[in-house]
Amino acid sequence: MLAILASIPILLTVVLMVGFNWPAKKVMPVAWGVAVVLAALKWGVSFDWLAGSTVFGALSAFNILIIVFGAILLMNTLKNSGAIKAINKTFYGISPDRRIQAIIIAFLFGAFIEGAAGFGTPAALAGPLMVGLGFPPLAAAMLALVGNSTPVSFGAVGTPILGGVSSILGSTEILAKIEAAGFTGPSFLQNVGIWAALPHAIMGTFMPLIIVCMMTKLFGEKKSFKEGLAVAPFAIFAGLAFVVPYIFIAFVFGPELPSLASGLIAIAIVITATKKGFLQPKTTWDFANSSKWDSSWLGTSESAATVEDDTAEVSSFLAWLPYILVSLILVVTRIPQLGLKAILTSPTFTIYWKEILGTKLNYSLQYLYLPGTIAFIFVSIITIFMHKMNSPKVKETWKTSFKQVIPAAIALSFAIAMVQVMLNSGNNTTGEVGMMVALSRTTADIFQGVWPIFAPFIGILGAFMSGSNTTSNILFSGFQFGVADQIGMSRLIILGLQVVGGAAGNMICVHNVVAACTTVGVLGKEGKVIRTNVVPCFTYVLVAGIFAYLAMYLFVPGLF
Repeated sequence: MLAILASIPILLTVVLMVGFNWPAKKVMPVAWGVAVVLAALKWGVSFDWLAGSTVFGALSAFNILIIVFGAILLMNTLKNSGAIKAINKTFYGISPDRRIQAIIIAFLFGAFIEGAAGFGTPAALAGPLMVGLGFPPLAAAMLALVGNSTPVSFGAVGTPILGGVSSILGSTEILAKIEAAGFTGPSFLQNVGIWAALPHAIMGTFMPLIIVCMMTKLFGEKKSFKEGLAVAPFAIFAGLAFVVPYIFIAFVFGPELPSLASGLIAIAIVITATKKGFLQPKTTWDFANSSKWDSSWLGTSESAATVEDDTAEVSSFLAWLPYILVSLILVVTRIPQLGLKAILTSPTFTIYWKEILGTKLNYSLQYLYLPGTIAFIFVSIITIFMHKMNSPKVKETWKTSFKQVIPAAIALSFAIAMVQVMLNSGNNTTGEVGMMVALSRTTADIFQGVWPIFAPFIGILGAFMSGSNTTSNILFSGFQFGVADQIGMSRLIILGLQVVGGAAGNMICVHNVVAACTTVGVLGKEGKVIRTNVVPCFTYVLVAGIFAYLAMYLFVPGLF
């Protein structure tokens, strides 16, 4: 009975988002209200803990929103300065082969943009770019979404982990278990990132090949996988060019840089290799003449790729420079030996609120260490001068960025507040276990030893209904930790699978599918995109689950 009641806020979220198509900004306040009522009436949680958990959740959301705003601001700055046009031109003329173009744009460029901005931006940028190169609009939408999977766990400089999984650190009970195992909060999150990166790397190596095989089978004149497999050596090379630095960076630097830095590195390697003819196919593959395209591949409106605007254009070097600066700033502020990390995370530059409203919850804001400030916002301001933007463009950029972050602010604030209420509902007068523990225990009893196979599907569900890996991790990380704890499985690996599932769910989540279809002009084809992309999505997490299962029992038994 307790588990059924505890599941109501999450089930309500699923039903309202999926069944009634409510936006997250409307659903999450309702779900939070239901969680508060249940925690008060059934669990006997005091007003201090209800209010403290809510305030702590809202403050935690503010930390995330600084990163989100910074990422959006930099992206809008580059759009309005003309830099995005210059970046797009980088990809023209690299290779006439559509398979090579798809790998570079849908996978590598998408990965880089995901690492820098996240939140659906990659598919919305890569799709129109491919249409501009001559891809069928429907193909561009599908491929951009499928390509935007491996990098998502480390999107917007690690927000799904640093802002999503970190929500469980607000539970005093979970934090005590983590510290008893010898971890600090940051080191625990870094290890979750490692166990997200490892399963990702398995599929990430083959994602470029999957993309081209989908393209040649579904949109090729011969409808053949064989034409996609013909570029297997180059596709796997491109996959490795991304995942090798991806794994290294996840191990050495943590969750902030794997996608951003690996995307930059891989783009440089793969474009250079392409221009030198390395592993290039003997014959050039192209789509049939557009007159032969199926009508369902085409949109009813002109895509964003063909719309001219009045932005100036900057050089390729200046266009890429802001992203290079962001990467450098993040690297030098994350290496302890350089000394900057100690300064930026010191009490001098940290805002604290300890024992919020009489609870044991402690909030901190390291405002100069957050990627949103010293990296994104600072670089955005520098870019105004580097790209010689005029005042109206700057005002428009900042105004638009604030408008874009408002819905995310509402959704994230109430989502994290709801999860914190559920996580901390064990602090009650009835003696009952908390809501998340009750839910986890019941699930553990049902699934027992096969949970690694099912765990990433929970991540998919969260991403599908919320449109965000970060929100998926906020909603379900506590639940996943609880299930792993109950059945004696590695919490790190199960949380890693949650993060992987939320990333794979990006291929089919309604929010991203609508954004991708809109930008290429095929609005109304969302159902077809989801039905097609669900195959690579489910394949992705099945492989990840099997890998994690083997790792847990054969390679790292006993891992916390």
